[in-house]
Amino acid sequence: MDTFADRGRADRAPLVGRARELDRLDGLLGCRAAAVGPVAVDVTGEPGIGKSRLLTEFAVRARGRGATVLRGRAGTAEGDGGTPFQAVLDACADLDHGKRAAVPALAELARLVEEANGREARQGHGALVRRIGAALGRVPGPGLVLLLDDLHRADPATAALLDHLLRHPPHAPVLVVTARRERQTPPALASSLARAADSGALAGLDLGPLEPEDCAGGLAPGVPPEAVQELYAASGGNPLYFRALAHTRHRRDEAPGTGPVAVLLDELTPLGPMERAVVEAAAVLGGRVTSELVTAVATDRHGGAPGDGQEAVDAALRALAGRDLVRPDQDGRTLGPRHPALPELVRGALDPWRRRELHRRAAAALARAGAPATARAPHLVGAAAGPDAETAAVLVEAAERTGTVDPARAAHWLQAALDHLPDTPEHRAGRHELTLRRAQALGAAGRVAESRDVLHHLIDTCRPDPGRTGYPDEPDDPDGTDDTTRGAGSEHTAGIRTSAVLLCAFMERHLGRYPEADALLRRELERSPGPRDGLRTGLVVEWGARALFATRYPEVREEVARALDEARRRRDEAGTAEALTLSALGEAYEGETVIARARAKEAAALTDTFTDGRLADHVESLVRLGWTEAFLEEYGAADRHTARGIVVARRAGRPFALSQLLLCSAYVHFLTGNVGAALDLAEESLTVARPLGGTELLGFSRAIRATVLLHALPLGSPEALAAAEEAAATVGTAQSWWATQARCMLAHSVPLGQDPHRVRGALLRAGGDRDLSRLQASLRPGYLELLAGAALAAGDLPEAERVARRALAEAARLGLPVQRGAARRAWGRVLAHRGESAAAAEAFTEAARECAGSGAGLREAHSLLLAAPQVQAAGDGARAAALWRRGRRLAADGGARMLVDLADRTRPAPPDGGAPDGRLSVLTPREREISVLVAEGLTNQAVADRLCLSPRTVESHVARVYRKTGVETRAGLASLVVRTGVGEGQFSRG
Repeated sequence: MDTFADRGRADRAPLVGRARELDRLDGLLGCRAAAVGPVAVDVTGEPGIGKSRLLTEFAVRARGRGATVLRGRAGTAEGDGGTPFQAVLDACADLDHGKRAAVPALAELARLVEEANGREARQGHGALVRRIGAALGRVPGPGLVLLLDDLHRADPATAALLDHLLRHPPHAPVLVVTARRERQTPPALASSLARAADSGALAGLDLGPLEPEDCAGGLAPGVPPEAVQELYAASGGNPLYFRALAHTRHRRDEAPGTGPVAVLLDELTPLGPMERAVVEAAAVLGGRVTSELVTAVATDRHGGAPGDGQEAVDAALRALAGRDLVRPDQDGRTLGPRHPALPELVRGALDPWRRRELHRRAAAALARAGAPATARAPHLVGAAAGPDAETAAVLVEAAERTGTVDPARAAHWLQAALDHLPDTPEHRAGRHELTLRRAQALGAAGRVAESRDVLHHLIDTCRPDPGRTGYPDEPDDPDGTDDTTRGAGSEHTAGIRTSAVLLCAFMERHLGRYPEADALLRRELERSPGPRDGLRTGLVVEWGARALFATRYPEVREEVARALDEARRRRDEAGTAEALTLSALGEAYEGETVIARARAKEAAALTDTFTDGRLADHVESLVRLGWTEAFLEEYGAADRHTARGIVVARRAGRPFALSQLLLCSAYVHFLTGNVGAALDLAEESLTVARPLGGTELLGFSRAIRATVLLHALPLGSPEALAAAEEAAATVGTAQSWWATQARCMLAHSVPLGQDPHRVRGALLRAGGDRDLSRLQASLRPGYLELLAGAALAAGDLPEAERVARRALAEAARLGLPVQRGAARRAWGRVLAHRGESAAAAEAFTEAARECAGSGAGLREAHSLLLAAPQVQAAGDGARAAALWRRGRRLAADGGARMLVDLADRTRPAPPDGGAPDGRLSVLTPREREISVLVAEGLTNQAVADRLCLSPRTVESHVARVYRKTGVETRAGLASLVVRTGVGEGQFSRG
């Protein structure tokens, strides 16, 4: 019995996420203290959702307010439903002698329900119900809270009493709170409650699932954070199922069926043998099943007379449906558990021998029914049979069918297949193949380190013949069973080994272990005789990719060129595409744009002829092609190829390629002025990359997202900087391409006017020297632009001039318009700093034209917004306004909130403003411009940020203004500006 005496127990289940419901109950209790409002509250919800726990917590609060709390449960034991007023009788057990003596109405209530089995009860409950209602009407303040749990099992007398109280609410501070399951509530009681709700006598309170953060914060102590999301998905936010699953999955040292699991499985205790067998059979089968299949598993019958055993099973199913343990569909053809997690909990409570037998029956029944391999596989694994090639074949087929959508399950089934495949010489080659496929599935599931370990073992197992050259240091097979290269299977095994080396190098690269990948690939390429042509091309391409990501592409340039020539000679289209895209990306990285463009054009023409099915095995080619085209500023082609690659990678289950394709697409959308789409793509890429392991891909994904976020958020928002710092911290001290880019994107996120030294430090650490020579050549002018801006903000004009000239020279060599635009912006900043407004305006507008020609809308908008103030300062107000309007429109249409804010802060005045006069007429255009901004209340730092100047330069201008005008304070200057009207004709607030 759940009595209120348990209210102070420290080990009671935690209550989380129900503050709103508790507040509502408190409010209703306050109303009843004045004998107004609903007399009862009907708490409903799925089993395990927390109804009883809510009643317990409310009881604590009600007693704290001085109310008497009585709590009872309907049908506390099997058969108790025949006891009249069972729930109220159970509640009155909480009344001690002192309370009975102090409150006569409560003593009368207890006496009436305790005598309910007497003569008056046998004659009918009507009169007794009225007398109980009258007793409740005499309850004095501060009042009574009557909690009736499990009301769906209420006896007729309790239901009649509740109906009477709802129709004739007592004029006393009494609140009845019921908890029930709607599916199991008798129709008469449900009808009575519905009528009371319509009349206002009953308040409804339906408990829904908890939020994920509630479960994580209050129900998962000791559970790894990465497992909480999985538990939430499996439990559907139901707190009891969440706790039960956490108990079974993460507390392996405790006995099954204990803790919250025991609470859930307590409903199985009163079941008869057939009902119990049916529940166990349905649990082992899982999901939605037919009654015929349940019959086969529960009774192990698959022959005999038609309907033999079926009637008994159907009767049991009807009884279980009445208990809401199973739920049939509308046409009655299939049925399933009331909660998806219930089968797992029931299976966990079975003894191993019983569970194995049921799995054996299920596998046999499904095989007779012609079920697919994916349906049979779990039961073949659960049956735990010995070595059996036929069983292994079914498990392999299941893995093939599910590998693209659930690689972790595929890896599990492949391991089971290996366990069932006899370890004999005739099956050795098959075991090698399955091991390789399992490693692929593990990698696709994000278990990269585990995949690498499996591959290392496979490479060791597939040793070449010691008699052949190439590995003189490798010993003979110690057990004398080395069959890897002798006889007919030698070529096949050599191919397995090379494929394992190729995949292992990919995993090593993903883990950032570039030296290890290099050593594996070199060793395999130097083997004599070497791998067959197709595999050799794959090895060279992976070797080249390793060098590219380690920023050492020139070391492999010649070998890649030879592999490309060989693939062309063999007419190997797939190998040619692989080598072409690697060469194109490598040359683009190194700034050899002419070669890169030719390679990319040839690769695009070739891959465009491939079907999606063929591309599925070579989707990395589209990754490299998309990034090459993005770096060559061919954004339309990059968008087309990445969009196709995303579709192919999703369908083929290639998460590594998918994450990179999403990133490339995000980068292209960002540059072309679609910040919202770019952020969505970057978020999805991060979601895909997160479970794959490998800090460099994760850090790069976070960095791209941070860059997009910087432009999506308001100017000055700290969120983007925090995201960029997280990205840089993720890559740590790595020196790869991805890691370097992550550090450069951190530099972009630091506010230039606030901390130019940090910006410069981040760039120099990534770039290696003052010219950033270690950075990607095809992107270097853009980073030099940022470095020049940092030098200006720090007051180092000579260094800014040197860096800007360097950017111009490098951009001219590249021949890339967007990079030329970056270099021109860098020079424009220098000119603006020197006060050469007309020249600065020309540099910025030329940068905008360069970017517009390539479709880089975001860079065009930025350039225009930088140009507008300089054009205004040069005296062309109409043109300044036109440039500003176009720049702001591009930013707004693209969702670049940061640039919109920048535009609003640098909005030029209408071109018909009056010319300055009086003492301000002696000022230069730049001095008048700064005077207006000072009059608006901007600090020197804010003026410097707006005009791309250093604070020291602004201070010098302000000092000259003071000297020329004769004013001595900022307030005096502001007054002068207002009197002469310069602000209205020079600048206005955004």
